[in-house]
Amino acid sequence: MGGKTMLRTILVSNCISVQGMFVRNLQNGRIVVRVGAQHFSGTPVANT
Repeated sequence: MGGKTMLRTILVSNCISVQGMFVRNLQNGRIVVRVGAQHFSGTPVANT
């Protein structure tokens, strides 16, 4: 993997967050992250 990879955190529900490697943006404003072989979509957590 010669490209840049970005670690992102998303909220998949009110109390559950997932941190993984950024995969793609979705048209509805959510993003997809990869954790191992699984993909999760959710609302990105703002950088502070």
